[in-house]
Amino acid sequence: MQEILNEVFGIWYLMGAALVFFMQAGFAMVEAGFTRAKNAGNIIMKNLMDFCLGTVAFLIVGYTFLCGTDVGGLFGWGENPLFNFTGTDWSSFVFNLVFCATAATIVSGAMAERTKFVSYCIYSIIISLIVYPIEAHWIWGGGWLAQKGFHDFAGSCAIHMVGGITALIGAKILGPRIGKFNKDGSPNGIPGHNITIGALGCFILWFGWYGFNGAAAKNGLQLATIFSTTTVAPALATCTVMLVTWIKYGKPDVAMTLNGSLAGLVAITAGCDAVNIFGAAIIGILAGLVVVFVVWLLDYKLKIDDPVGAVAVHGGCGLLGTICVGLFACGTDTMPKALGLFYGGGFDFLITQLTGIGAVALWTAVTMTIVFLIIKYTIGLRVSEEEEIVGLDKLEHGLESAYAGFAMDVSYDPRHNMLPSNELETSHDIPLNSPILNEKTSSLLSKVVIITRPEKLEVLKRAMDGIGITGMTATHVSGCGIQRGQTSYYRGAKVNMQLLPKLKIEIVVSDIPVEKVVNVAKKVLYTGHPGDGKIFVYDVENVIRISSGAQGQKALKYEEK
Repeated sequence: MQEILNEVFGIWYLMGAALVFFMQAGFAMVEAGFTRAKNAGNIIMKNLMDFCLGTVAFLIVGYTFLCGTDVGGLFGWGENPLFNFTGTDWSSFVFNLVFCATAATIVSGAMAERTKFVSYCIYSIIISLIVYPIEAHWIWGGGWLAQKGFHDFAGSCAIHMVGGITALIGAKILGPRIGKFNKDGSPNGIPGHNITIGALGCFILWFGWYGFNGAAAKNGLQLATIFSTTTVAPALATCTVMLVTWIKYGKPDVAMTLNGSLAGLVAITAGCDAVNIFGAAIIGILAGLVVVFVVWLLDYKLKIDDPVGAVAVHGGCGLLGTICVGLFACGTDTMPKALGLFYGGGFDFLITQLTGIGAVALWTAVTMTIVFLIIKYTIGLRVSEEEEIVGLDKLEHGLESAYAGFAMDVSYDPRHNMLPSNELETSHDIPLNSPILNEKTSSLLSKVVIITRPEKLEVLKRAMDGIGITGMTATHVSGCGIQRGQTSYYRGAKVNMQLLPKLKIEIVVSDIPVEKVVNVAKKVLYTGHPGDGKIFVYDVENVIRISSGAQGQKALKYEEK
């Protein structure tokens, strides 16, 4: 029976590794969604290559440093999978590889939208080659921290804090994106282009985290408790961030709340096997507070630009989660003795946790600072101003757009089917108090230009057809307007004027009175909320039909042959 259970959990171990690999998709979606569309392809490329390049680095020497025979508690040596196929524990190789890739991919989000692709590839290789394997050996490979009793079950410190510290140093040396900070130092919110993709990424990461935290479980009970703590902590962190941003900014911040889910996941990772549900709930609440605070700290005090919140989520909450093991470890299957300060364990274990944090942080900070500075003063770390403004997709990869072939979404408005044709004839019940247009203009031809919401296209087309308008031109454009007294925030920073999707309709009329066209348009486009749009009326000197040469009113009429 025990052999069967061992076999089952051996299979689950590899399935967990597959879930962790799938988290690469989650990271890619979060980073792409929380940044601008002009850099989406670059983000996807980086998330693909940090895993693939990391695999090469891990094969060469990374796995040896992590899992080889311990040398003085500092690093492993002697086991190289490239030259020892039959003697390598391939389950261990795959499992440790996907974790290594996670540490590398965290960095790309904080340095997004202004880092050279070649520079990213270089420092990503170094993270997987040296930085992560050595400190992970200290914790998981039998190194000196493992010997002292340091506990980091799935990587709050070894993976997330390391990635967060690297991201912090890289973002600081790299500098902020153009337009992130004003001359007085105040930050501007730069919203991501697709919050839906960002949310999908968060759900993928949460799903993958069950493998991230649970893959190393030794029995069914331990796996169940790990799944429980991995659910409770992010849920409480998410609720905390929602409430904090709701209170602070007047409305719950969507992007920050999504970050809250990831913050709770990061924070519970170190102690997911060692704390009870109450401890997981407290850790989640603390993580929610920490992620909001660190985002504010970076924006308003340190002036460090982190587009996706990687430093706050992974660095801040990775640090928090590792400390919390020393506070809330209560005695479980893998840690029978209650070691946490709040459960009678005293300060010894907490001091061990703090020692490990300090050592790993120092190793990461010194090594990556040297790496970033060498890159900066040799091949360069940051793209040119032109490349940043135009977008990395175009000038770094020759990609016109990551969304080529996609048209701007025009949502179908079901209300147009409920609007009887006779209601289009008048607009007396519209509370607009607009002056009536004079039907007699200085020209027999008039052009009506309507700027409105994209989702209004179908209802407007039906309305115009109902009054005899048979031709119009529709163009998707971007526009904006400022409503006085309204302030928008994105992850705690004020958002400047943003271009929003708009629909531009152009109609040239002659037989049908301009007043009728305008009033019908007002009738169907009015919602009473800002953003309904505007209508412009121009005189037209002449119209010429290219196919027949007809001019004036005749050019507007379709003649069957």
